[in-house]
Amino acid sequence: MVIDTHIHPALFAPICGDDARFQARCDEMNYHLMKPSPLELLKKQYALADIQRVVLLPEDCSCETGVPAISNDDIARLTALEPELFLGLASADPRCGNAAEELERAFTVLGLRGLKINTARLGMYPGDSRLLPLYDLCRRYKKPVVFHAGLCLEQKALAKYARPMDFEEVAAAYPDINICLAHMGWPWVRETAALLLKYPNLYANTALMNFDGPYQIFRKVFREEMGEYWLEHNIADQVMFGSGSPRIRPVRAKRGLDSIGMDRETTEKVYWRNAAKFFGLEGL
Repeated sequence: MVIDTHIHPALFAPICGDDARFQARCDEMNYHLMKPSPLELLKKQYALADIQRVVLLPEDCSCETGVPAISNDDIARLTALEPELFLGLASADPRCGNAAEELERAFTVLGLRGLKINTARLGMYPGDSRLLPLYDLCRRYKKPVVFHAGLCLEQKALAKYARPMDFEEVAAAYPDINICLAHMGWPWVRETAALLLKYPNLYANTALMNFDGPYQIFRKVFREEMGEYWLEHNIADQVMFGSGSPRIRPVRAKRGLDSIGMDRETTEKVYWRNAAKFFGLEGL
Protein backbone atom coordinates (compact mmCIF):
# COMPACT_ATOMS: atom_id res chain seq x y z
CA MET A 1 0.00 0.00 0.00
CA VAL A 2 0.98 3.65 -0.38
CA ILE A 3 0.16 6.79 1.60
CA ASP A 4 0.57 9.96 -0.47
CA THR A 5 1.46 12.67 2.04
CA HIS A 6 1.39 15.65 -0.31
CA ILE A 7 -1.57 16.47 -2.53
CA HIS A 8 -3.00 19.95 -3.08
CA PRO A 9 -6.71 19.48 -3.92
CA ALA A 10 -6.87 22.74 -5.87
CA LEU A 11 -8.46 20.98 -8.85
CA PHE A 12 -10.83 18.65 -7.00
CA ALA A 13 -14.21 19.20 -8.63
CA PRO A 14 -16.34 19.35 -5.43
CA ILE A 15 -14.58 22.58 -4.35
CA CYS A 16 -14.36 24.12 -7.84
CA GLY A 17 -17.97 25.15 -8.36
CA ASP A 18 -17.26 28.88 -8.10
CA ASP A 19 -15.51 29.82 -11.35
CA ALA A 20 -14.12 33.12 -10.09
CA ARG A 21 -12.71 31.56 -6.94
CA PHE A 22 -11.25 28.65 -8.92
CA GLN A 23 -9.45 31.04 -11.26
CA ALA A 24 -8.15 33.10 -8.34
CA ARG A 25 -6.87 29.90 -6.70
CA CYS A 26 -5.04 28.83 -9.86
CA ASP A 27 -3.50 32.28 -10.24
CA GLU A 28 -2.37 32.38 -6.62
CA MET A 29 -0.95 28.85 -6.60
CA ASN A 30 0.55 29.13 -10.09
CA TYR A 31 -1.51 26.35 -11.67
CA HIS A 32 -2.05 27.13 -15.33
CA LEU A 33 -4.02 25.40 -18.10
CA MET A 34 -5.49 22.97 -15.57
CA LYS A 35 -9.14 22.01 -15.19
CA PRO A 36 -11.17 20.53 -12.32
CA SER A 37 -11.04 16.75 -11.93
CA PRO A 38 -13.92 14.57 -10.70
CA LEU A 39 -13.21 12.42 -7.66
CA GLU A 40 -13.89 9.18 -9.53
CA LEU A 41 -11.13 9.95 -12.01
CA LEU A 42 -8.72 10.87 -9.20
CA LYS A 43 -9.52 7.65 -7.34
CA LYS A 44 -8.72 5.60 -10.45
CA GLN A 45 -5.38 7.39 -10.75
CA TYR A 46 -4.56 6.67 -7.11
CA ALA A 47 -5.44 3.00 -7.58
CA LEU A 48 -2.84 2.71 -10.33
CA ALA A 49 -0.18 3.50 -7.71
CA ASP A 50 -1.82 1.45 -4.90
CA ILE A 51 -2.44 4.71 -3.01
CA GLN A 52 -4.90 3.95 -0.23
CA ARG A 53 -4.63 7.13 1.84
CA VAL A 54 -4.19 10.69 0.57
CA VAL A 55 -3.17 13.69 2.68
CA LEU A 56 -4.90 16.87 1.49
CA LEU A 57 -3.14 20.18 2.00
CA PRO A 58 -4.88 23.56 2.42
CA GLU A 59 -3.54 27.00 1.50
CA ASP A 60 -4.36 30.04 3.63
CA CYS A 61 -2.91 33.47 2.84
CA SER A 62 -6.24 35.13 3.54
CA CYS A 63 -4.77 38.08 5.43
CA GLU A 64 -3.38 39.15 2.06
CA THR A 65 -5.88 37.70 -0.40
CA GLY A 66 -9.13 37.96 1.57
CA VAL A 67 -10.10 34.31 1.07
CA PRO A 68 -8.00 31.15 1.52
CA ALA A 69 -7.07 29.53 -1.77
CA ILE A 70 -8.00 26.18 -0.21
CA SER A 71 -9.80 26.66 3.09
CA ASN A 72 -10.12 24.39 6.08
CA ASP A 73 -13.80 24.04 5.25
CA ASP A 74 -12.87 22.94 1.71
CA ILE A 75 -10.61 20.27 3.17
CA ALA A 76 -13.28 19.15 5.63
CA ARG A 77 -15.83 18.89 2.84
CA LEU A 78 -13.55 16.67 0.79
CA THR A 79 -12.60 14.42 3.68
CA ALA A 80 -16.29 13.95 4.51
CA LEU A 81 -16.91 12.73 0.96
CA GLU A 82 -14.18 10.05 1.16
CA PRO A 83 -13.29 9.54 4.84
CA GLU A 84 -11.49 6.23 4.25
CA LEU A 85 -9.29 7.77 1.56
CA PHE A 86 -8.68 11.41 2.48
CA LEU A 87 -6.87 12.75 5.54
CA GLY A 88 -7.09 16.52 5.80
CA LEU A 89 -4.69 19.07 7.25
CA ALA A 90 -5.49 22.59 8.40
CA SER A 91 -3.94 25.98 7.77
CA ALA A 92 -4.29 29.42 9.34
CA ASP A 93 -2.65 32.64 8.21
CA PRO A 94 -0.56 33.78 11.20
CA ARG A 95 -0.72 37.38 9.96
CA CYS A 96 -4.42 37.42 10.83
CA GLY A 97 -5.51 38.10 14.38
CA ASN A 98 -7.80 35.07 14.53
CA ALA A 99 -5.26 32.48 13.32
CA ALA A 100 -5.10 30.53 16.59
CA GLU A 101 -8.90 30.44 16.88
CA GLU A 102 -9.22 29.23 13.29
CA LEU A 103 -6.67 26.47 13.81
CA GLU A 104 -8.34 25.32 17.01
CA ARG A 105 -11.70 25.26 15.18
CA ALA A 106 -10.11 23.16 12.44
CA PHE A 107 -8.84 20.64 15.00
CA THR A 108 -11.84 20.48 17.32
CA VAL A 109 -14.83 21.15 15.04
CA LEU A 110 -13.66 20.07 11.58
CA GLY A 111 -11.56 17.15 12.77
CA LEU A 112 -8.49 18.01 10.69
CA ARG A 113 -5.33 16.08 11.47
CA GLY A 114 -2.40 18.51 11.43
CA LEU A 115 -1.07 21.90 10.36
CA LYS A 116 0.31 22.91 6.95
CA ILE A 117 2.46 26.07 6.80
CA ASN A 118 4.20 27.65 3.80
CA THR A 119 6.62 30.20 5.22
CA ALA A 120 7.90 31.05 1.74
CA ARG A 121 4.44 32.20 0.74
CA LEU A 122 3.76 33.93 4.07
CA GLY A 123 7.04 35.85 3.92
CA MET A 124 8.23 34.90 7.40
CA TYR A 125 10.88 32.65 8.88
CA PRO A 126 9.81 29.48 10.73
CA GLY A 127 10.76 30.95 14.11
CA ASP A 128 8.61 34.07 13.68
CA SER A 129 6.75 34.85 16.92
CA ARG A 130 3.43 34.97 15.04
CA LEU A 131 3.74 31.25 14.33
CA LEU A 132 4.43 30.16 17.90
CA PRO A 133 0.76 30.08 19.03
CA LEU A 134 0.03 27.70 16.15
CA TYR A 135 2.89 25.40 17.13
CA ASP A 136 1.67 25.50 20.73
CA LEU A 137 -1.79 24.37 19.60
CA CYS A 138 -0.24 21.49 17.69
CA ARG A 139 1.59 20.48 20.84
CA ARG A 140 -1.60 20.72 22.92
CA TYR A 141 -3.66 18.66 20.48
CA LYS A 142 -0.80 16.32 19.51
CA LYS A 143 -0.97 17.24 15.82
CA PRO A 144 1.93 17.10 13.33
CA VAL A 145 3.18 20.03 11.26
CA VAL A 146 4.00 19.90 7.55
CA PHE A 147 6.16 22.78 6.33
CA HIS A 148 6.82 23.71 2.75
CA ALA A 149 10.63 23.60 2.57
CA GLY A 150 12.89 24.82 -0.23
CA LEU A 151 11.92 26.41 -3.52
CA CYS A 152 8.28 27.39 -3.91
CA LEU A 153 6.75 27.80 -7.37
CA GLU A 154 3.77 29.78 -6.14
CA GLN A 155 3.38 33.48 -6.81
CA LYS A 156 4.94 35.90 -4.29
CA ALA A 157 6.88 33.13 -2.53
CA LEU A 158 10.55 33.53 -1.58
CA ALA A 159 12.64 30.44 -0.84
CA LYS A 160 14.82 32.34 1.64
CA TYR A 161 12.01 31.92 4.17
CA ALA A 162 11.95 28.13 3.73
CA ARG A 163 15.58 26.99 3.68
CA PRO A 164 15.85 23.74 5.66
CA MET A 165 18.38 24.92 8.24
CA ASP A 166 16.01 27.70 9.28
CA PHE A 167 13.61 25.03 10.61
CA GLU A 168 16.17 23.68 13.09
CA GLU A 169 15.14 26.08 15.85
CA VAL A 170 11.53 24.86 15.62
CA ALA A 171 12.57 21.20 15.57
CA ALA A 172 14.70 21.73 18.68
CA ALA A 173 12.02 23.72 20.54
CA TYR A 174 9.22 21.23 19.79
CA PRO A 175 10.77 17.75 20.08
CA ASP A 176 7.37 16.30 20.97
CA ILE A 177 5.79 17.34 17.62
CA ASN A 178 6.28 15.42 14.39
CA ILE A 179 7.49 17.91 11.77
CA CYS A 180 7.82 17.30 8.03
CA LEU A 181 10.03 19.31 5.68
CA ALA A 182 8.22 18.80 2.40
CA HIS A 183 9.95 18.48 -0.98
CA MET A 184 13.13 17.23 0.80
CA GLY A 185 13.89 20.96 1.09
CA TRP A 186 14.99 20.96 -2.57
CA PRO A 187 17.44 22.25 -3.71
CA TRP A 188 19.04 22.06 -0.23
CA VAL A 189 18.55 18.31 0.14
CA ARG A 190 21.81 17.78 2.06
CA GLU A 191 20.70 20.29 4.66
CA THR A 192 17.45 18.35 5.03
CA ALA A 193 19.30 15.03 5.34
CA ALA A 194 21.60 16.49 8.00
CA LEU A 195 18.64 17.70 10.06
CA LEU A 196 16.92 14.31 9.79
CA LEU A 197 20.07 12.69 11.11
CA LYS A 198 20.03 14.91 14.22
CA TYR A 199 16.33 15.29 15.05
CA PRO A 200 14.18 12.14 15.35
CA ASN A 201 10.97 14.22 15.28
CA LEU A 202 11.85 15.54 11.80
CA TYR A 203 10.61 13.90 8.63
CA ALA A 204 10.71 14.82 4.94
CA ASN A 205 8.68 13.85 1.91
CA THR A 206 9.50 13.15 -1.70
CA ALA A 207 7.22 15.76 -3.32
CA LEU A 208 10.16 17.15 -5.25
CA MET A 209 10.20 20.11 -7.59
CA ASN A 210 11.01 18.52 -10.92
CA PHE A 211 13.66 19.20 -13.47
CA ASP A 212 13.48 16.55 -16.21
CA GLY A 213 11.01 14.00 -14.82
CA PRO A 214 10.51 11.68 -11.84
CA TYR A 215 12.90 9.02 -13.12
CA GLN A 216 15.71 11.57 -13.30
CA ILE A 217 15.01 13.74 -10.24
CA PHE A 218 14.73 10.92 -7.70
CA ARG A 219 17.97 9.31 -8.85
CA LYS A 220 19.70 12.69 -8.81
CA VAL A 221 18.53 13.48 -5.26
CA PHE A 222 18.73 10.10 -3.54
CA ARG A 223 21.71 8.53 -5.33
CA GLU A 224 23.87 11.49 -6.38
CA GLU A 225 23.22 14.59 -4.28
CA MET A 226 23.04 12.38 -1.20
CA GLY A 227 25.47 9.54 -0.67
CA GLU A 228 24.33 6.36 -2.41
CA TYR A 229 23.29 4.69 0.86
CA TRP A 230 22.16 7.67 2.94
CA LEU A 231 18.48 6.82 2.46
CA GLU A 232 18.69 3.15 3.41
CA HIS A 233 21.39 3.42 6.09
CA ASN A 234 20.60 6.71 7.83
CA ILE A 235 17.19 8.30 7.18
CA ALA A 236 14.94 5.41 6.11
CA ASP A 237 12.68 5.95 9.15
CA GLN A 238 12.01 9.62 8.33
CA VAL A 239 11.27 9.87 4.59
CA MET A 240 7.66 9.65 3.36
CA PHE A 241 6.25 9.38 -0.12
CA GLY A 242 4.59 12.51 -1.47
CA SER A 243 3.68 13.10 -5.09
CA GLY A 244 3.20 16.87 -5.11
CA SER A 245 0.02 16.49 -7.19
CA PRO A 246 -1.36 18.24 -9.23
CA ARG A 247 2.05 19.28 -10.58
CA ILE A 248 2.81 15.61 -11.17
CA ARG A 249 0.47 12.62 -11.28
CA PRO A 250 0.94 10.34 -8.26
CA VAL A 251 1.46 7.23 -10.37
CA ARG A 252 4.35 8.89 -12.23
CA ALA A 253 5.92 9.98 -8.96
CA LYS A 254 5.70 6.46 -7.55
CA ARG A 255 7.14 4.85 -10.66
CA GLY A 256 10.01 7.31 -10.59
CA LEU A 257 10.75 6.54 -6.96
CA ASP A 258 10.47 2.80 -7.63
CA SER A 259 13.20 3.16 -10.23
CA ILE A 260 15.94 4.02 -7.70
CA GLY A 261 15.81 0.46 -6.36
CA MET A 262 15.21 0.85 -2.61
CA ASP A 263 15.51 -2.32 -0.55
CA ARG A 264 12.27 -3.96 0.59
CA GLU A 265 12.33 -2.66 4.17
CA THR A 266 13.04 0.92 3.08
CA THR A 267 10.34 0.71 0.41
CA GLU A 268 7.70 -0.19 3.00
CA LYS A 269 8.85 2.57 5.33
CA VAL A 270 8.88 5.26 2.64
CA TYR A 271 5.60 4.28 1.03
CA TRP A 272 3.47 3.89 4.15
CA ARG A 273 5.01 2.93 7.48
CA ASN A 274 6.64 6.30 8.18
CA ALA A 275 3.52 8.22 7.22
CA ALA A 276 1.39 6.00 9.46
CA LYS A 277 3.72 6.83 12.36
CA PHE A 278 3.88 10.53 11.48
CA PHE A 279 0.10 10.98 11.33
CA GLY A 280 -0.76 8.50 14.08
CA LEU A 281 -2.71 6.17 11.81
CA GLU A 282 -3.21 3.18 14.04
CA GLY A 283 -4.03 -0.27 12.76
CA LEU A 284 -2.50 -0.01 9.27
